[in-house]
Amino acid sequence: MSTFHSLGLEEPFLQAITDLGFETPSEVQLKTIPILLEKETDIVSLAQTGTGKTAAFGFPMLQKINSDSRTTQGLILSPTRELCLQITSEIKQYGKYVPGLNVVAIYGGASIGEQASKIKKGAQIIVATPGRMKDMIGRKMIDISKIEYCVLDEADEMLNMGFYEDITEILSHSPQDKSTWLFSATMPKEVAKIAKDFMHAPVEITVGSRNVGAANVSHEYYLVNARDRYQALKRLADANPDIFSVVFCRTKRDTQKVAEMLIEDGYNAAALHGDLSQNQRDLVMKSFRTRQIQMLVATDVAARGIDVDDITHVINYQLPDEIETYTHRSGRTGRAGKHGVSMVIVSKSEHRKIKAIEKIIQKSFVKKDVPDGMRICEIQLFHLANNIKNTDVNHDIDSYLPQIHEVLADFSKEELIKKVFSVEFTRFFNYYKNAKNLNVDASSVSEKASKNSVRYFINVGRKDGLEWMDLKDLVRELTQLDKDEVFHVDTMDSFSFFNTDAKHSEKVLEAFDGIQFNSRKVMVEISKEGRRKTGGKGRKRGKDNYKGKRSDKGRDSGYSKFKGKSRRKSGKPNEKGTGGRRRRR
Repeated sequence: MSTFHSLGLEEPFLQAITDLGFETPSEVQLKTIPILLEKETDIVSLAQTGTGKTAAFGFPMLQKINSDSRTTQGLILSPTRELCLQITSEIKQYGKYVPGLNVVAIYGGASIGEQASKIKKGAQIIVATPGRMKDMIGRKMIDISKIEYCVLDEADEMLNMGFYEDITEILSHSPQDKSTWLFSATMPKEVAKIAKDFMHAPVEITVGSRNVGAANVSHEYYLVNARDRYQALKRLADANPDIFSVVFCRTKRDTQKVAEMLIEDGYNAAALHGDLSQNQRDLVMKSFRTRQIQMLVATDVAARGIDVDDITHVINYQLPDEIETYTHRSGRTGRAGKHGVSMVIVSKSEHRKIKAIEKIIQKSFVKKDVPDGMRICEIQLFHLANNIKNTDVNHDIDSYLPQIHEVLADFSKEELIKKVFSVEFTRFFNYYKNAKNLNVDASSVSEKASKNSVRYFINVGRKDGLEWMDLKDLVRELTQLDKDEVFHVDTMDSFSFFNTDAKHSEKVLEAFDGIQFNSRKVMVEISKEGRRKTGGKGRKRGKDNYKGKRSDKGRDSGYSKFKGKSRRKSGKPNEKGTGGRRRRR
């Protein structure tokens, strides 16, 4: 069995490892640490969240730097403030027996003057978010011209958040002969481009397979109508009474709305998103870590700083824009050797994305039914029975027992049990006794989509700032159709496609007549063979007549002004992501 001692770590770090309670190195540590200690090299290490990547690069960097010098020798870039602080805390623990070590965190939302002051005192290692780091370099508050090691942690997420230009600018101020260590959960094209542009013959280490989900996480999906999504979420929570979960939403607005509804319905929930103040975020995370919150509703960006090992469930209330992001979400559970469950609530129009995710994670989803009301009552009843069975007796109650016996003297043991359990059972029974079946038959979805739908071409795409969800929202806003009535949305570089039921074709074409988007005339056409009606006075064209290049460069999503029958402006782009792949829904 391999030990940390066999990896080549020196005594101060072995002592810190003992203090932390680490016993055996994880696979990524076992594969990475010896290479980084033995030679100066660039490295690309692919491993899932929660596999010990911070220690994999932290210990080698600490062992290689000179703590007697006050020069900055190591830079670690991470996507979020929470992750930045987490890495800083862990690096300090790893180097607790290194005299003179100074590790400084640089991030937005805190005093830039105070951070600059800490740097001036001498920091061998800086852990930073790209935005604040770029700002401080521009103000000449930080000098990284002599760094020897640069770590890009969670590289795929940093690029997905639109930090490519910031990273490029930061690295331009660093030496060309430094060692660059890139750590990522997935390897999309954008991460491969970083490796190609900024690294020299990097050693590649892969733990498991590229872009593959964690081995001890099971994946389930629940197919419901879009209007029943929230009810499905509540039933899944009620069917898992000990749930300790992260619930993922696509936007800040949806995150706040879902959290507020859960709180109103009596659940221990809270929202975590970019519009919260730093103090609010800290309070939410403290409550979550101490389990005062059982359901943390979060955006993908905000959740990057969550470092809690015993999360039982990840619930995808909405699927992410980028399919690869699902890997990050599911990696929040099943950590530290524990089993986790990743649940996906999908509507009829999203059903096809399950297959796409399965290809990415190389694991199969199990389709499950949202439990009915009586099943939930049964689960809650036996949960209460087990709680009573496992409860330690508080003997401070002994002095009250005579009066309690007197009050309950007329009841038999069986009657008392019925009364005790009726308190909980009645609450759930009254709520669920008339509850409808939320489940949708998958076969009927496929049949309906193939037999009764019409395919449309529209002459706007990702160059115009439209991601697939933005286009879907635009179609719905102009036509007043429901979410499930606009489906199979494909956005490409300069044009896109979407489907509706055939009965809505006239409404769709009329809705787009005369519409302008970003001062560009919008043209919608039926691409199905044999149809010749168009919106926006366009000519009939078939899908195969359009040749377009898929965009590999992400764009900020959201609408600008468009003229015609409606106007809409989206929220901030950071919550959408800027990954460069074709979108499909």
